[in-house]
Amino acid sequence: MMGGIRGGPVKIQKRLIELLVLVSIIDLTRGAIQRPDYDDTPDPEFLNPSWMASIPDDQPLSEVTMPGTHNTMALYGGVYAECQTWSLASQLRAGVRFLDIRVRHVKGNLTIHHGVSYQWAHFGQVLEGVADFLGEYPSETVLMRVKEEFSETYDIYGAVVDHIHRYANWDLLWHSRLVPTMGEARGKLVVLQDFSGPDLGMHYGSLDIADDWSVPTVLHVKEKWQSVYEHLEAAPAGNKAQIFLTFSSGAGVFAFPRAVAQRVNPQLHDYLRAKTDLNQRLGIVCMDFPAAPIIEMIISFQLKEAKNSRNGINTVSGKASWKYVISSLKKKMFEYLI
Repeated sequence: MMGGIRGGPVKIQKRLIELLVLVSIIDLTRGAIQRPDYDDTPDPEFLNPSWMASIPDDQPLSEVTMPGTHNTMALYGGVYAECQTWSLASQLRAGVRFLDIRVRHVKGNLTIHHGVSYQWAHFGQVLEGVADFLGEYPSETVLMRVKEEFSETYDIYGAVVDHIHRYANWDLLWHSRLVPTMGEARGKLVVLQDFSGPDLGMHYGSLDIADDWSVPTVLHVKEKWQSVYEHLEAAPAGNKAQIFLTFSSGAGVFAFPRAVAQRVNPQLHDYLRAKTDLNQRLGIVCMDFPAAPIIEMIISFQLKEAKNSRNGINTVSGKASWKYVISSLKKKMFEYLI
C-alpha cells in the first residue's frame, strides 16, 4: 500500500485520471441498454403520442409537467457529442414535448450541431417533423428552445423566420411571449427564443431554469444530482405562472453524456416514483437518453385538480382535441374495414 502512495500528489492524480478513463471505457463496452430510467437503444419501448388530450383547455402550460430532451438532435459525433439515440419522430411519439435545438448559422443556412459535431440535419427538417407530428396529433403542443451553436453571428432571427415560412407555416407558431393555456397551445409550436430579435414566441430566459451541465468527472455526479433535486423540490411551490425547466443532463472531460445519464437517470426515476401520489407540478424535466417508463412517469405528474375537473370526468375538450378524437376513430374504422 505504501508503494502505491509513494510518488506524491502528482502520481495519485495520474492514477485517478487513469481510473476515470477506465470507468468510461467500461461504460462504452456494455452495448445498448434499455432500463426503466435509461434507454440508448434505437427505439422507445412503447409510445405516448397523445397524452395531452386529457389536459383541460383552461390549464396554463406553466402548470403542465412534461418530459423533454437535452440536445434533442444530438445522435452523432461519438460519445462526447451524442445525447440521444431516438429520432425526432420517435421522441415526439414517446411523449417528449420539450425540444432543445441548436443551430449553426452560415449564410442563411441553419444546420443542427452539438458543438463542433454536425448532426446530419438542418432546421427545416426539425420544423417539418414537428409540423407533421402536430398535424397527426392536434391535441398536443411542442415547446422548442432554439439557440445558435458553433457560430457567432448573433443574428439568426431572419434565417429562423425564413425556415419557418419554407418548411412549416407561420400559423403553426404561438405568437406571444405570454404563457398559453393548453387550449391555446394545441396544435401549436411554442418557440422558446434563445436569440435576439423581435418576438417569435416566448423568451427562453423567462423560464425558471436549472442547467448545471458541467460535470467534470463521474465523481461529480453527486453535485449534479443535488442541483436537479433542489430545482425539482422548488418547482411545486414556485410561481405557477412561470414554466420550470430542470436539466438532468451533464457532461465533462471525464464524464460524457451517457456516463452521466446512466448515473443521474436512476436517481431521477427513484425520486419520481417516491412522489407519484403527491399533487405536484414539476415543470419540464429535460433528459439525456430517457426511457419510455420514466417519460410515462413524468407525464403522470399532472395537477389532480385539473385531472379531476368537470365533475371528476377526464374529458377531451376543445376543438383541436375533438378533431384528434374524430381523426383517431376514422383511422380505427378504416383499419377494421380493411
